[in-house]
Amino acid sequence: MGSATTVKVSRTTLAELEKLRDKLRSRSLDYAIKALIKKHRQEVLRDAFGADHGKIKPFTERDRGEDH
Repeated sequence: MGSATTVKVSRTTLAELEKLRDKLRSRSLDYAIKALIKKHRQEVLRDAFGADHGKIKPFTERDRGEDH
C-alpha cells in the first residue's frame, strides 16, 4: 500500500465503513474504500456507454436505405 494519510470522517461514517469492510471481508478500510471507488467507476461507465444496452437491434439490409 504506498504512503498512508489520515482522513477525518464522522463516527457514523466510520461505523458504516467498518460494516462494509466486514461485509466485503476486506483486509482494511482502505480496501473497502477502493471497492466503493471501483463500483462507482463501473456504474459511471455503464451509464455512459451502456445507455442503449438492450435497446439497439442489429442492422438489416432494409436499414441500409438503398434503392434496389
